[in-house]
Amino acid sequence: MKTKYLFAAAVAASLGLGSAFAGGEGWSHDFEASKKQAASEKKDLLMDFTGSDWCGWCIKLNDEVFSKDPFKAGTKDKFVLVEVDFPNDDSKLSEETKKQNEELKNKFAIEGFPTIMLCDAGGKPYAQTGYQEGGPEKYVAHLDELRAKREARDKAFAEADKQEGPAKSKALIAALDAMELEGAMVATFYGDTVEKIKAADPKDETGYVKKMEEGKKFADFDAKLKGFFEKGQEAESEEDMKKAMESAMGDAIKFVEKTLADGSFTGENKQKVLLAKASIHANSGKFDDALKAIDESLAAAPNSDLAARIPGFKKQLEAAKNGGGAEGGEEEEAEDPAEKKAGE
Repeated sequence: MKTKYLFAAAVAASLGLGSAFAGGEGWSHDFEASKKQAASEKKDLLMDFTGSDWCGWCIKLNDEVFSKDPFKAGTKDKFVLVEVDFPNDDSKLSEETKKQNEELKNKFAIEGFPTIMLCDAGGKPYAQTGYQEGGPEKYVAHLDELRAKREARDKAFAEADKQEGPAKSKALIAALDAMELEGAMVATFYGDTVEKIKAADPKDETGYVKKMEEGKKFADFDAKLKGFFEKGQEAESEEDMKKAMESAMGDAIKFVEKTLADGSFTGENKQKVLLAKASIHANSGKFDDALKAIDESLAAAPNSDLAARIPGFKKQLEAAKNGGGAEGGEEEEAEDPAEKKAGE
């Protein structure tokens, strides 16, 4: 998959585009300063998690929406704009900014680019989106619809606090679910609300606490899995990096196999583990094993939201097995599952 990213970056560089895709005027790179500004100006935060010089959907979103005057005019009184960039060429980012961006990516559980997070002035997310067709005016209208989720959240929390017992727990759960945030984000940013749910429903009649605990367990699994590859990228020479990545993939597949054998996860979380297994096998060139894992992942949770995208992943693997590559250009690159997920 990295080949596709490098291919897109090379195209951008050859056209002289470079960092022109970054947010530019009106965008901040300082998250803490942006929160203070949002609080003082009574605005929300719009955070753009992007790969400004390689991500096809990010470039389209900037070209078609963020760079246009109707977007700037439609958001200036409502949002403080924050760019959280992960370019291939990060020479223009300070070490402090790179560290901040990595921490924010982990904190917000970002899985693909572009991801647009809408947050209140305190930095609590209440909605998530990505690339949308239709131009700046339509995008601003889309943001206005999402912004209404914050008002609905605050109203729902206030109403829930008037109730007691399981009824209060269910009302709080409904308020959290309405924001459609990933479980990891809920655990990170709404821990106080989760504690209220536990207190109101100590027997966990709703099953929500069990669901959250499994979500936390999966986040730990995901972090450890990523750690194998981050360690593999520390080598300096190309030959050493190749050996390190081969070792990392070997360790990663053993870790995934052990996790599956332990029965640690069920449903959609098991589906994600199996997709990780497929990805590792694919990057090792073991396409038959990858395709088998893809089929197992679909069977693990056939009715999940993620399941709808699995046939597309399988199609890409089959193409790769038959000799497909990055020659399709930017359109081909944009089909990467991690990037496309956020772009949808």
